[in-house]
Amino acid sequence: MAPGRVSPAAPDDAPARASRRWILTGAGAIVLAAVVAYHNSLSCPFVFDDLPAIVDNPTIRHLEQIGQVLSPAANGGGSAGRPLFNLTLAVNYALGGLDVRGYHVVNLALHALAGLALFGVVRRTLRLRSGRALESGGRLEKGAKETGAPPWTPPVPMPLRDAVWVGGAAALLWTVHPLLTESVTGVVNRAEILAGLFTLLTLYGFIRSTTSPRPAPWQAFAVGACLLGMASKEWVVSVPILVWLYDRTFVAGSLRAAWRRRRGLYLGLAATWPLLALLMIGSHHRNQTVGFGLGVSPGSFALTQCLAVARYLRLSLWPHPLVFDYGTSLVRDPLAVAPQAALLGLLGVGAARAVWRGRAAGFAGVVFFAILAPSSSVVPLTTQTIAEHRMYLPLAAAVVAAVLGLHALAGRRALVGLVALAVALGALTVRRNEDFRSEFSVWSDTVAKWPDNARAHHRLGILLLTAGRPAEAIGQYREALRIEPGNPDIRIALAHALVETGRIAEAIDCYEQILRARPELAEVHNNLGIALVRAGRGPEGSGHFEEALRLKPDYAEAHNNLGVALMQADQVPPAADHFEAAARLKPGDADAHLNLGNAWVRMGRAPEAIGQYEQALRINPGLAEAHDNLAQVLAGLGRIPEAIRHYEELLRIEPANGDARRNLARLRAMLPPGAAGP
Repeated sequence: MAPGRVSPAAPDDAPARASRRWILTGAGAIVLAAVVAYHNSLSCPFVFDDLPAIVDNPTIRHLEQIGQVLSPAANGGGSAGRPLFNLTLAVNYALGGLDVRGYHVVNLALHALAGLALFGVVRRTLRLRSGRALESGGRLEKGAKETGAPPWTPPVPMPLRDAVWVGGAAALLWTVHPLLTESVTGVVNRAEILAGLFTLLTLYGFIRSTTSPRPAPWQAFAVGACLLGMASKEWVVSVPILVWLYDRTFVAGSLRAAWRRRRGLYLGLAATWPLLALLMIGSHHRNQTVGFGLGVSPGSFALTQCLAVARYLRLSLWPHPLVFDYGTSLVRDPLAVAPQAALLGLLGVGAARAVWRGRAAGFAGVVFFAILAPSSSVVPLTTQTIAEHRMYLPLAAAVVAAVLGLHALAGRRALVGLVALAVALGALTVRRNEDFRSEFSVWSDTVAKWPDNARAHHRLGILLLTAGRPAEAIGQYREALRIEPGNPDIRIALAHALVETGRIAEAIDCYEQILRARPELAEVHNNLGIALVRAGRGPEGSGHFEEALRLKPDYAEAHNNLGVALMQADQVPPAADHFEAAARLKPGDADAHLNLGNAWVRMGRAPEAIGQYEQALRINPGLAEAHDNLAQVLAGLGRIPEAIRHYEELLRIEPANGDARRNLARLRAMLPPGAAGP
């Protein structure tokens, strides 16, 4: 270059670098916040619906059997009708079995991705229209209806920096909000996360298609995301309509213009509905837990949803107290929820009016109600009438609307307050995760916060009984029966606890009450038979065991219990027949093999009894009675060293067993002088 010549200036890419830096900073903050908020959830155990959907779900055991994995309708848990959700569980199982940490890591990763998707959707929406236009809407131009032109003058997009911090703040608040702990920490609620993620990705793909010179790939991306959402959870049914409404509100200006410009996209989105219909039909209405004619009236369910949605809104603003399970209670008096119904009516009308005028707040309101509608309207869900996990994506709509409102009022000054609020909400989420550290803490917390939940009292009672605290369990069962006096499962559990505490007469009365209403319950006949035998009423007990077997011929426990009752009545041969049936039907039952061995000894078949005792010990090496009885039989057959070995094992299990110690000494004295011990 000649001296004195000025070189042409290189393009200044500093604004582009700065914008990328802002976006990456926002994305990094969202991911970091998600990890910090949920770092203490990774070891929380499987609870409640996790058990049928994961622990007891045979369809996730073999990932290579992809047909079974993708058709989990026979599973009674949370996977029926949700093949993508079930597939993710199968992948988890293939990688780590039932190690709960892997399942939580996947939930957390999906939730962080959903936060990033929300960031992208809000940020790009704000770049489509200015913040002022988002809040004020626009006026219809003359002739707009006739020409299909947008009903507003296209506004200047919000500055990128503002769009980044507004979108980032909204996504950050949503990601760490404690109302989402049930969705993220509760493994089975991964279905909500998947549905929310793919809904956001559907919107993101649509937005990119409106600004890309090659819209077709992004439209295909949107349709694919919508299809995956349909395979995740049922409420995604509303997403094609929401995308059309988004187009009308933020891009095209009218539904007619949106259809005319992108009818191919909308036909593609609508083509995902048949998949959802097939999944719903194949799941038999979620294994008969959703739909009409299942014992819950649509009217009562709708009244209950007035209470539920109003509570969801309050928890969005003030997330306390959060409740793991609200049970199945219903509201039947319209006056009891009149204030909540009036509030929801006003909000619904306001959202409809705002969306009609093209305002973003109206679109957010429609999203809120549309996503909740499938689970919070008149279609009864019999297993849970209120559930916080249903707020997973609706909360995003509420948070975005709130952040936009603060931005309109305070501008960038609101950022510091929003970051401080995110820190506080994240701390509450960390604290809430502590309630999930064990099944006992989950149900104790639920009982404390929602004491009218019979199911929570019942579950807590089961845990207390398992922990060897039957008296406390009885208290929980009685409280559950106060709430649901006609629930036979709770009464059965109460009777079992009464047996454990030696209150046999009360237990018998409890079982008899159940059978007066439900005489077809074989398990109750069996349990009543046990209580009667313990009360010294063996013949009556035998009658109930026989009735249990008439109702359920392959009932191994009833065979075993009837055999015990017959043995006590010196009817040894028929008792042995029932023990054989029990061992055949349930070969892993050590007690059945032990009892069969005892019966054969009394019938003079000691050599055959040895095999049954040994089988019992293979199943349960610590079964002291099997060691004792086997040692006696072996000693009687002259197999002294073997008998000595079993007495020694018995004394390791029961060091204070004086009879075993004396028998061992006697057998050792029988050994020839100098003979080697066993």
